[in-house]
Amino acid sequence: MRYLHWMIKKLFLFTFLFTACAGPKKIQEDQSNHFPLAVEKPTVLPSKQNFYIYILAGQSNMAGRGFVQPQDTVYSPNVLTLDKNNEWVYAKEPLHYYEPTRTGLDCGLSFGKKLSSLYGRNITIGLVPCAIGGSSIEQWLDDSMYRDVNLYSNMMQKVKIAMQYGTLKGLLWHQGETNASRVNYKNYKQKLERFFTKLRTDINYPDLPVYAGELSSFLNRKTNPFADSVNKDLHDLSASMKNMYVIKTGDLTPKLDTIHFDSRSQRIMGERFAKAAYKNR
Repeated sequence: MRYLHWMIKKLFLFTFLFTACAGPKKIQEDQSNHFPLAVEKPTVLPSKQNFYIYILAGQSNMAGRGFVQPQDTVYSPNVLTLDKNNEWVYAKEPLHYYEPTRTGLDCGLSFGKKLSSLYGRNITIGLVPCAIGGSSIEQWLDDSMYRDVNLYSNMMQKVKIAMQYGTLKGLLWHQGETNASRVNYKNYKQKLERFFTKLRTDINYPDLPVYAGELSSFLNRKTNPFADSVNKDLHDLSASMKNMYVIKTGDLTPKLDTIHFDSRSQRIMGERFAKAAYKNR
């Protein structure tokens, strides 16, 4: 009996030490765990003058890499998005569908819900997702084929479809990480100005409001040494270009990759875009 007690104690001690050395088990959440299962369409679209359209363009922090949680799939009857079939559906995250293996939470639904609440229930917000992760300003200007998408012409096609149903009210833009490297930064400000001007010209809307998000403060300044220069360019352009506004992001927080905004920050950024759009409407 004494020997049996000794063996039980020894087994317990071994199990305890093994568990302690192994550490807590990490549970890896699948990025797509909470993606919505159903797509829902409105039976009637709002009138064109009460349907406000916003373009979402840029690279991955606009396309969204945050984890989608159940709250991000609860739609508002006043926020629609143009889906991959060019049909209006109730907006549920994720909105961007161009990069299936990278898809995540963006700031679009948060933006739409906040802006809708500011305007009131008579106004419906329409979102046109066009962002592609990793894209440079040169690729947008040159209409490059990138990740199977012609960046500029795809955006223009979507915008023209959206404008048949609603009134274009602005561009939400977050891009610049790719151009913040030592190799890619040259003439960024001039190229960005050319891009905004080209878009305004091509849609015949010379004063189209542009809302641009700063690059994050957590972006590695060794691998992206010109991140602060990109942010300065955004602020300088907002001072010289009519109807351009910069959204601050310096206090927002990253995912573990230290490149992309986490889910909380994406929601906050969307609300900041909305407040800026409403203030400068």
